[in-house]
Amino acid sequence: MATAELKTKKNEASVEKFLESVSDEKKREDGYAILKMLQRVTKEKPKMWGASIIGFGELPYKGKSGREGTWFITGFSPRKANITVYLSAGVNRYPDLLKKLGKHKTGVGCLYINKLEDIDTKVLEELVRQGVAQCRASGKATG
Repeated sequence: MATAELKTKKNEASVEKFLESVSDEKKREDGYAILKMLQRVTKEKPKMWGASIIGFGELPYKGKSGREGTWFITGFSPRKANITVYLSAGVNRYPDLLKKLGKHKTGVGCLYINKLEDIDTKVLEELVRQGVAQCRASGKATG
């Protein structure tokens, strides 16, 4: 049985045009701050993944369903409801850092924040740094 292909793929759309299209000025400013942070941590160029995710780096991915493909190591999306930060190593493996982060919610590989001023950005940077190191050490995105 063939597995379904991942729908979200890296593309050549402009990261800057995407960020400029974010209508909420505060979310747009936070987006640029996160962009700089993730570039600094990953030393990678940002790429658009799908229509609304900015990703950094890439690794092979195999989900629990058997679905395989390529996924970014870390990334984010300034969505209407919140800013989603993606950690392909998983989020909940870092409980001590999450306790120090500030106001947030989590999914398996996602961290949801309303605005940067709600959190400690140094803690966010350390979360990303550890997640990126974990992915690079394992050679795969585990999300």
